[in-house]
This record gives sequence, structure tokens and C-alpha cells, in this order.
Amino acid sequence: MAISVFDLFKIGIGPSSSHTVGPMRAAVLFVGALRERQLLERVTRLEVNLYGSLSATGIGHGTDRAVIMGLMGEWPDRIDPKQIAPRIAELLASGTLPLDGRLPVPFDWQRDMRLLDENLPYHPNAMTLVAVGEDGELHRDTYYSVGGGFVVDAEQAAAGQLDQDHTRLPYDFSSAEELLQLCKRHGLRVSELMLANEKAWRSEADIRSGLLRLWDAMRECVDNGLSQEGILPGGLNVRRRAARLHRSLQELGKPNVIGSTMSAMEWVNLFALAVNEENAAGGRMVTAPTNGAAGIIPAVLHYYMKFNPEASDGDVVDYLLGAAAVGILCKKNASISGAEVGCQGEVGSACAMAAAGLAEVLGATPEQLENAAEIGLEHNLGLTCDPVGGLVQVPCIERNAIAAVKAINAAQMALRGDGEHFISLDRVIRTMRDTGADMHDKYKETSRGGLAVSAIEC
Repeated sequence: MAISVFDLFKIGIGPSSSHTVGPMRAAVLFVGALRERQLLERVTRLEVNLYGSLSATGIGHGTDRAVIMGLMGEWPDRIDPKQIAPRIAELLASGTLPLDGRLPVPFDWQRDMRLLDENLPYHPNAMTLVAVGEDGELHRDTYYSVGGGFVVDAEQAAAGQLDQDHTRLPYDFSSAEELLQLCKRHGLRVSELMLANEKAWRSEADIRSGLLRLWDAMRECVDNGLSQEGILPGGLNVRRRAARLHRSLQELGKPNVIGSTMSAMEWVNLFALAVNEENAAGGRMVTAPTNGAAGIIPAVLHYYMKFNPEASDGDVVDYLLGAAAVGILCKKNASISGAEVGCQGEVGSACAMAAAGLAEVLGATPEQLENAAEIGLEHNLGLTCDPVGGLVQVPCIERNAIAAVKAINAAQMALRGDGEHFISLDRVIRTMRDTGADMHDKYKETSRGGLAVSAIEC
């Protein structure tokens, strides 16, 4: 299985990669399958069945709306988030869904949008789409949204294929140990090795420009988050704080990481809060590697770019490549899905990735980078995914800010050492996988345990 940096970092919309971006992509793929079979014009009814975590927290995560937009032919990286609400309102008023954006199909939300309290095999994020014609069922397919916007169909899931890309890479690795051995044998930094692998898909110029486009999207997300005030949607009445905090920090004058460590940490908090508030509001953002953990990697990169006067676009590229190396390991050997292993797979993986990326641009050896990632992930083990009200707001927004600071600390600790440490990154990733398997389902993005129920007033 080959995973690109552009698989882990994708421009999409909030509030969830597994519950919003993935389902929207699945619905577009379903429309594509109908088109290939020349069945689009014959569809007279559509049925959406959401299972497991998609059913339990789908409303709060916008899964239902995302699937509808996908059936309309919209991709998460291209859709204007501001158009979703009015188009859903129009569908509800008319009872008609424009399939593929052009073919009117009757759609009764109460009848055709089904949230089912059951799980399908292979993964808790499951959905089945059904197209019906005048003579009966035309086509159905089941999709699994396996985290970070990745989607597989039932056939791929049954074959154990969480990804269908089998591109041959010059420096393929499936463990941190293999990664370190390859770096040592070929005299490469982690970012250099990752760049060489990425060239199996695209030119170096396209890689660099693509990563800088991601950075532009991350910066735009922060800027949008800093410009908005008020209450986040969803009914919890969570107030947006980033804009107010930004004004407060600006009054302190120019930040200085040496003279005011506390001020620097507050800027890191600010960047993460801005991203995750924008994500919670359904805005444009970048999966990093998921929506629920989307604020950590951008916050640490913003921190580096703001406090380092010599920072350059090359640092952005190296940071994202170094971070992606660790993300690949987490996805291959455990999971980045909160519905599968809890929030340790989302915030924990993102914290490890951010620590690795920062260590890379600060000149870490491959061994120090691996140590930084291990520290970042180790201290998120056991983290449950228990969003209050099924919304990516409490505790998710603050959790990203805390993890961003933790990632910086992990990188600093690793850089003070020589790369040798007691527990390897591979062992920590395996522990995350095993802990997730042992974790009760109510702590894995169902909003049926932990803070999600303790916040309910009786």
C-alpha cells in the first residue's frame, strides 16, 4: 500500500474527515458508478443508509448533508461551504434532489435518509447507497470511511484493502525501523526520502507547488477563523474565542519566543483554536491527517514560520514531508480514525506528525525525528473520542491547542538528545492499535460515553 503526502493532507470542509469529507466522496463515487453503468437517467429514487458511528454522530458531523451534496456531484475540495445550507433547504422544500447536479429525483428526507443503530463488518464508519428505478433496484454499494477522508468500497474492505494504490516507491517503508534504516543506508534526511517517494506520482515542481497550496489553505483557514465571532452551530452554544484572543495578543506587541515563552504558547493556542473553530463551523480546511485533529499541524507550522525570521517555503515543504512520514506509519500500522481507535488515532497521530515535522525543519537527525514523534504519540495513548452532542467542538477544539503545544515540547525534548530512547515509535503505534481494539465502542466517536454523557444535564 502506497500512501502519498497528498492522501494525508487534503483540502476539504468541516467538521469531520471521516464523517463529512469521506461520505461526500463516497456519494460522488456512487454517482460515478451509476454514470459508468449508464444508469443515471433511470434513477427514480435514492436511499441513504448510515451505520455505526456515521449513524450515532452523523447529524452533528453533517454526514447526512455531506452525502446529499455528494449525490449532487460535489467534491469536498471544490464545493463552496456557504452553498450547502441553502441547497439543503431547497431540497427539503421541493422534495427533489438534483442527481449529479442535473437530474431531478424525488427525495423524502424522513423516508430516504436512514440512520441505523447497527454496525457493518470491517469498519464502524459504514454507509450503503441504493439507486432504485421503475422496475426495482438498479445499483447499491457499501462504502467505509476509514479516516482522513479515505474511502473504500465493500469489495476492497473484504479484501483487506484500505487503499488501492500499489505504486512502487523507491524507498518504501512500513515501519519506523525500516525508515531509519533506509535513511542511514542512503544518507537521506526523512524529508529527502519522502520527496523521492513522492516523485513516483508527480514531478518535484508539482510536489512543492502542491504542498505550498496546502499551506495557503491552512493559512486561509486560520485567517477565516480569526475573523469570525459568535456562536458555533449545532446547539451547544459554544462561543468562538479565536478572534477575541487574537486581539488580546496583538495588544501585547510583537511576540518574542525568547523573551516571552508564555506569549509564544498563546499564539500556538490561537492558531489551533482558529482552525478548529472554522472546522466546527463547516468551513474550508485541510485534513491533517483528519478534520478533528486539523488544527495541530497548521498551528505548529504557523508557530515556526512566525517566530523564525529565516523561515522559507522550503521549510514548509520539509515540515509537511517529515510529518507525512509519521502519518503514513500511523495509518499503515494502526489507524487515524477516531471511530476505530479513539481520539488517540486523530489527535495523537497529528501530535506525533507535528512533532516530527518541526524536528525536521529544526535540523533533527532521522533518529531524533523518530524520537520526537514517539514522545508526541506516547503521551496521547488511551485518548477517547467522546464529542459532546456528536459535534467536533467539546473537547475537540481545545484538545487540538493542547496537542499543538505538546508537539513543540516533544520536538524540543528530542532535539536535546541523540535519538536513543527506551520505547520505539513502532511499539507506541502498535500500542495505539491494541489500545483502540480494547477500548469500548462508546469511547470511539459515538457520543455515548465519557465527556459526551457527563455533560448531559438530567
